Amino acid sequence: MGAVILDSGDMRRTLGRMAHEILEDNQGANDLVVVGIMRRGWPIAKRLAFLMTQIEGTTIPCGKLDPRAFRDDKPAITGDDSEIPFELSGKQVILVDEVIFTGRTTRAALDALMRHGRPSQVKLAVLVDRGHRELPIQPNYCGRTIPTEKSDRIIVRVNEYDGEDAVVLTAGEEA
Repeated sequence: MGAVILDSGDMRRTLGRMAHEILEDNQGANDLVVVGIMRRGWPIAKRLAFLMTQIEGTTIPCGKLDPRAFRDDKPAITGDDSEIPFELSGKQVILVDEVIFTGRTTRAALDALMRHGRPSQVKLAVLVDRGHRELPIQPNYCGRTIPTEKSDRIIVRVNEYDGEDAVVLTAGEEA
């Protein structure tokens, strides 16, 4: 089963803190857009964009990004399920994923993002950083850092897909 690291209340509070941190770091919402990495980074991104919109009183655009065609560690996928209905060029992009582990998804997402425009800056926001990077990629905004063994699994459940919000750590022998 695993240990619940964050329940729904913890996730809500963590995302609220991250929204404030992002807005403070960027001096508000001017030229700020949010792009979620599919699959579970997308609902986290929508929540962050919504929270920042509530705080600032200005709509923060939010899109979703499909990096599968740019992965170097999985079979190539043709097609693109990305939906970015706004201009990226010249914008401050907050790229969102639910977990950062090796950094390979983020690397692929950066390649995919550049196909949609040339942002002035890209910053990475993650709900959970579990360590064990293979690439020199670090999040700018992190909800929680959870030390793990390489064989452990972090499972992020989101209401949109799983019917509940939770972050669960499963030990390697249980995974």
